[in-house]
Amino acid sequence: MSDQPFAIVIPARFASTRYPGKPLVPLNGKSLIQRSWEAAMAVPGCATVIIATDDERIAQAARAFGATVAMTPEACANGTERCAAALSAIADDIDIIVNLQGDAPLTPPWFITAIVARLVADAAAAMATPVVRATPAVHGRLLADQAAGRVGGTTAAVSAGGRALYFSKAVIPHVPEKQRGDPGLPVFLHIGAYAYRRAGLAAYVAAPVSALELLEGLEQLRFLDADLPVAVAEVDPRGRDMWELNNPQDIAPIEAALTALGIA
Repeated sequence: MSDQPFAIVIPARFASTRYPGKPLVPLNGKSLIQRSWEAAMAVPGCATVIIATDDERIAQAARAFGATVAMTPEACANGTERCAAALSAIADDIDIIVNLQGDAPLTPPWFITAIVARLVADAAAAMATPVVRATPAVHGRLLADQAAGRVGGTTAAVSAGGRALYFSKAVIPHVPEKQRGDPGLPVFLHIGAYAYRRAGLAAYVAAPVSALELLEGLEQLRFLDADLPVAVAEVDPRGRDMWELNNPQDIAPIEAALTALGIA
């Protein structure tokens, strides 16, 4: 773990197209945004946690459980832009800002410390993000989803030096059928958490929206399209379920995972 201080920003908006009001959905008696905030507060070495939102309902709920809130423009197109909009609420001596997405309360704390350490280790990188090596079973499910026309997750191609080459909702890289089942294949499932340098966030919002970003629906592709280096940390989930809350059907498995982890 790095000794360099960092802040965690949790971007949250009410007007989600797929699931309006999602941050205020209850999970075992606490809202999703409170669960996400508590997950952030449990990360060792974090100097401050800020909820960045454009909605007063979320802001009021967050202040009620003791969170610090930064009001950000409704026009923010994604969580990275919202983190950049919250920079003024973070002390100037904190150069690393982590984006912990508000729909992933099960993100393990060691994922966050790993990407902070990875960013510190790569002085030229604008951003760092975690990946998990796909097991043969997970790779098989990703391929089955793709064959059925579903998106099963985001995959990443990673250079030998630990830099991101590309992210895609397609399963990359292509693996010949005879090689499938090899547990050492470089098939990486991307986990949507990010550690940015201040300068990296500023460069991101100054860059034009990327055609690749729009086609894939992946905000991190703007970094690559603007030639802003992205460092990758391979992390071990240690058996932790990485379920995100994207639809009402996700509530029950997340509640079950919280209970299994002993998270009240």
